[in-house]
Amino acid sequence: MDITIVTLFPEMFAGPFAASIIKRATAKGVVTISFVNIRDFAIDKHKSVDDKPYGGGPGMILRVDIVDRALMHARSLHPHNKTHSVLLDPQGIPYSQNKAVELKTFDHLILLCGHYEGVDERIRLLVDEEISIGDYILTCGEIPAMVVVDSVIRLLPGTLKKEGVTTDESFSQKKPLLEYPQYTTPKIYKNMVVPDIILSGHHAHIQSWKQMESKKRTQERRNDLFTEQTDP
Repeated sequence: MDITIVTLFPEMFAGPFAASIIKRATAKGVVTISFVNIRDFAIDKHKSVDDKPYGGGPGMILRVDIVDRALMHARSLHPHNKTHSVLLDPQGIPYSQNKAVELKTFDHLILLCGHYEGVDERIRLLVDEEISIGDYILTCGEIPAMVVVDSVIRLLPGTLKKEGVTTDESFSQKKPLLEYPQYTTPKIYKNMVVPDIILSGHHAHIQSWKQMESKKRTQERRNDLFTEQTDP
């Protein structure tokens, strides 16, 4: 898979992408990650990429002409049949595990990082969809892009050492539930004890306990998800 990030701040990705799963995936050739700097497509000597909004209002707005040139260049880097472009923006659809599963099917994923007060409305017509990672305000779209990249890459075959390790995680099922409690050594720590059934060795009973705890935890912590499971 190829991922291209269209951004004003490519340097922000250096730390997160140089460690852990993303680093291993790129080293193994599972994914390639490239960056397109929007500022490279500015047309004035000051490399301006934004301007004041027509009609007045606070802040500065990313210009459609400059972003369009950056997106066209991004598409030219990997001219695959299955290219999909995403604007990271608070007005987008809420991001989910199901969306991550969908995004991993594309050959080339382009992530456009919004910034400043917002983007020229016409930019929304230049991408395939818009995604938001939550109902809160961030300074820029670079952090949401990191979230999307991490969640998609870990689903790609060859990224994780054990295939199928993601299937029991929270939100991974078709009808998502939170993951059941997990334990490791020591068995007792500061009077906190691992449940006996986990240590029983009876796999059928352990599996039943996991399913029960997963439903219980979802009901307690994310009743909205639990209600979805019980809806007809």
